[in-house]
This record gives sequence, structure tokens and C-alpha cells, in this order.
Amino acid sequence: MANIKSAIKRAKTSEKRRAHNAAMKSAMRTAIKKFEAFVELKDVEKAQEAFIIATKKLDKAVTKGLIHKNTASRKKSRLAKKLNSIIAS
Repeated sequence: MANIKSAIKRAKTSEKRRAHNAAMKSAMRTAIKKFEAFVELKDVEKAQEAFIIATKKLDKAVTKGLIHKNTASRKKSRLAKKLNSIIAS
């Protein structure tokens, strides 16, 4: 453990940030999984709602620096592709 006051504070704040980032990333993944579950059930209405939530979570993760913008863009594109496939069928 650190002895210097600023190093102690830095350790505490980085631990708080780590926990916060983990929670945000987990919520993002959960939103994506919920969307994919609705796609499996072919429930268009709920899938559309879940798609909106999942894209918001992805965008939020980008603004907070959790994931790269291209990663979020790729994930959103793949989710949209799945949504369009069940709407078409």
C-alpha cells in the first residue's frame, strides 16, 4: 500500500473508477444480451425497444472512454442487421 497521501488518494479514486467502469460495461453487455434474446424470440416490438436501449448504452460507453468508437459502431451495425432480419421475416 502507498505511503504518500496523494498516492493513497489516487489508489482510492482509481478503485472507485474501476468499479464504476465495470458496472457500466456490464450494463452495456446486459442490454445487448436482452436485445439478442428478443431477436431469438422474434419479438419485433420488444426487440426495437431493446435496440434503442442497447445503442444508447454503447454510445454512453464511448463518451466515457470504455470502448472505442469504431467498436461501438461495429456492434450497433451488427445489432441493426439482426433487427432488420427479424423485421423482414
